[in-house]
Amino acid sequence: MSRTALLVIDVQNDYFDNGSFPLWNTKQALKEILNAIQTAKEQDAAVVLVQHVAESESPLFAEGSEGVKLHQAILDAAPDAPIVTKTHADAFQETNLTQVLEELEVDRLVICGMMTQNCVTHTAISDAADPYQVSILPDACTTREELLHFIALEAIQAKVTYTDIQHAFERV
Repeated sequence: MSRTALLVIDVQNDYFDNGSFPLWNTKQALKEILNAIQTAKEQDAAVVLVQHVAESESPLFAEGSEGVKLHQAILDAAPDAPIVTKTHADAFQETNLTQVLEELEVDRLVICGMMTQNCVTHTAISDAADPYQVSILPDACTTREELLHFIALEAIQAKVTYTDIQHAFERV
């Protein structure tokens, strides 16, 4: 029996309207991410939150800032989810993500979050993701602009699959 984890990447305040680096389509992406969290919980899938914290002085994700915080709606939807803190685009790089997934006995990853062409895709195609069956929820991801979002998804389609929320957590 396989177990799936929903990996929610970088849904942080800096990416929303009053943040340092607002993205395209954040309200709709947030709605889809919240739907994915709810569906994951209903299907007994694990939920893992990922938070980017800048290593040095940065206007984006500065440690201790309001912008670095995970969006409150995400924290409310998954209050018990482990939070993996990262400093690189790849959520596996120099983090405890692999350990967290091993403890949760996960072999499938469903990825969503921000930014499609950076942290979402870098995590999905990471060498460390190779042991997992990886899929992305395109409607629950976003970036600076729509075209960039679609280009990024097109670029990695040979390595990952795309799914929708209804099929993402089906038991295999």
